[in-house]
Amino acid sequence: MSEQPTLPQRRYGLGAYAGALTALAITLALAACTQNVVAQRLVPVADGLRQPVVITNAGDERLFVAEQSGAIRIVRSGELLREPFLDLSGELSTGGERGLLGLAFPVDYGATGRFYVYYTGNGGQTVLSRFTVTPGNPDRANPESEEVLLTQAQPYSNHNGGQIAFGPDGFLYVGLGDGGSGGDPQGNGQSLGTFLGKLLRLDVSGERGYAVPSDNPFVERDGALPEIWAYGIRNPWRFSFDRDTGDLYIADVGQDAYEEVNFTPAGTAGGLNYGWKVMEGLHCYAASSCDQTGLTLPVLEYPHGPQWGTSITGGYVYRGAEVPALQGNYVFADFVSGRVWSTSAADGWAPRPLFETGFNVSTFGEDAAGELYIAAYDSGMIYRVGR
Repeated sequence: MSEQPTLPQRRYGLGAYAGALTALAITLALAACTQNVVAQRLVPVADGLRQPVVITNAGDERLFVAEQSGAIRIVRSGELLREPFLDLSGELSTGGERGLLGLAFPVDYGATGRFYVYYTGNGGQTVLSRFTVTPGNPDRANPESEEVLLTQAQPYSNHNGGQIAFGPDGFLYVGLGDGGSGGDPQGNGQSLGTFLGKLLRLDVSGERGYAVPSDNPFVERDGALPEIWAYGIRNPWRFSFDRDTGDLYIADVGQDAYEEVNFTPAGTAGGLNYGWKVMEGLHCYAASSCDQTGLTLPVLEYPHGPQWGTSITGGYVYRGAEVPALQGNYVFADFVSGRVWSTSAADGWAPRPLFETGFNVSTFGEDAAGELYIAAYDSGMIYRVGR
């Protein structure tokens, strides 16, 4: 069974890469593509982190890195600050696929000081909370400011999702897995009566709590939770919005045979059904045939195996200036194999190999300028993609 890429037990010969991981830069090459071969580097930005699973920014020069064990760390000018921005280690359960899994800053963070986290609580439940920064100290959050916005019981310890991100509409999107075990035994992916296996859309602009946007697709449907924006998701390990176009990309971890990327153009109405567990990728799941009516199928899939991997890690559409050859391409990886690819509609969504990292790629991130970063889960290194 393919699992979400936050598994401490997974270690794949990292000792062989120890020297390279501490070098000034790792020089790699794009695999032969139809056009040419473009030199690439992974430029070390910070080390000393513990199982990093989120990289993001707050609209300034800093990078914020969430560690699965509960701390949010700040990297400024290549220096990892000693004191954490926030430490939630006493508030959550961790290990396996649990822990601090999501972090998001709204565009008005500089004015409000409010930000959002997603973690698994001491009882294993999903928790979405809002915090505020400490007045007069931009590098420290106020741990007493937590306001719990939403909780969801998790029937199993795996498939916790965890990505949260603000969309171009200003609403907060929240990705939850199907509740875990294997094969979605509770049928959560296709049920509109649970948050599990869903992408939620929330208005968090008010002073307290959240509101449901009036144009959410299931606001008027009996038996459906109005927070739901899309459904039929197994375990979204990272989704992102293209900062230029607003298009949505969801990397959904597969079950037995296929990993997938779902694409939704900006402006698409909510209510899409991405197929799980009717489908795994482009294939009927556990059946020789299935009814695909009304399903939105992935634009890309890849099979499990040594040439690809078994657990997708979603990334971003590159919009930085450092690597012109990647401009407009969606970059993603496999946690297990450490391989990184790019794809785009212009290429017919064909995956183009970029490089092999030699480590478990747990997450990607963007800085305020759109440059792309990669986290090495086991070594705790953060790299910038350069040329």
